[in-house]
Amino acid sequence: MVSGRKPAAIGLKAHSGWAALVAVAGARGSIEVVARRRIEIADPEIPGSRQPYHEAEGMPVAEAARYLDRCERASERLARKAFGEAFDELSKKGLEPRACGMLLASGRPLPALEAILASHALIHTADGEHFREALALASGHFHLPVVRVREKEVLERTSGILGMEAARLQRRVQEMGRAIGPPWTQDQKLAALAAWIALES
Repeated sequence: MVSGRKPAAIGLKAHSGWAALVAVAGARGSIEVVARRRIEIADPEIPGSRQPYHEAEGMPVAEAARYLDRCERASERLARKAFGEAFDELSKKGLEPRACGMLLASGRPLPALEAILASHALIHTADGEHFREALALASGHFHLPVVRVREKEVLERTSGILGMEAARLQRRVQEMGRAIGPPWTQDQKLAALAAWIALES
């Protein structure tokens, strides 16, 4: 912790090969968005790396494991780079990230690789988990605790933490977007709520 820097938190909404990153800071009643960016976490030099489990679907299990390991190492490297750039941006504003909010899908654990590759539904799930895990590892590299929140529960959970009814909270998030200007998509709104939860935690 750097003396004199105000606390901030990062929120993340992952997609196939990229993530929306939003950072927030401030007191409970006056949170503001202090940074946002799209971060790339799939290596374009690796064929199929935006959907690695889809790419691995027809491979023998041992070959798939080697391919996925390569993709995992590349995604973590890119995620660390993106975190470092976000830290630099926040540091210039006198802010220090203290936690990271991560949006989840179902949150159910995945089975062994052979079972994943035999199920198209699990392949979709595994692709999402691949990128979330890379982001979580990058967060850990920077000593940020990760607060995991199911996407379908993020509004209710934020509302409960803040003691603010959901409709008012949604208006507040919309206002945050107007203050920073476009683009302010659903991805960024959800990432901001995850960051808010992390900051309060």
